[in-house]
Amino acid sequence: MAYWLMKSEPDAYSIDDLKRDGTEPWDGIRNYQARNMMRDDMKIGDGVLFYHSSCKVPAVVGIAKVASGPYPDPTQFDPKAKYYDEKSTDENPRWILVDIAFERKLSRDITLAELKEHPALADFRLNQRGNRLSIFPVDKKHWDLVLSLE
Repeated sequence: MAYWLMKSEPDAYSIDDLKRDGTEPWDGIRNYQARNMMRDDMKIGDGVLFYHSSCKVPAVVGIAKVASGPYPDPTQFDPKAKYYDEKSTDENPRWILVDIAFERKLSRDITLAELKEHPALADFRLNQRGNRLSIFPVDKKHWDLVLSLE
């Protein structure tokens, strides 16, 4: 089993939305590195730290799991969609997604400020400068430590 952190702006799609929906396609990713991780590395059952980003208090707020194998992101084919890509075709889709399923909300939000203050998380990718990816792998030691802060 592998572990991941997936960021979402809570006003776009929050942990409460995922709790309500149960399972959701993780669509709209338009970064090749993040796409490749979903396509090549994520497996059904992998753990996901659900992170609220670009908000007043960024934080890890819940746990989800990868609930499907990779498949083409349908928004790339819809000219009316925000994430339409005219270069994508059914035969050669450029963008891939996986579904994620709600596991649970954390008993409390674990804020970015708190994560940055923890010495054992100095090498946690979220705490590193220049980390702009919306999806990235999480080492088991970091997964365990983050959840121990709950």
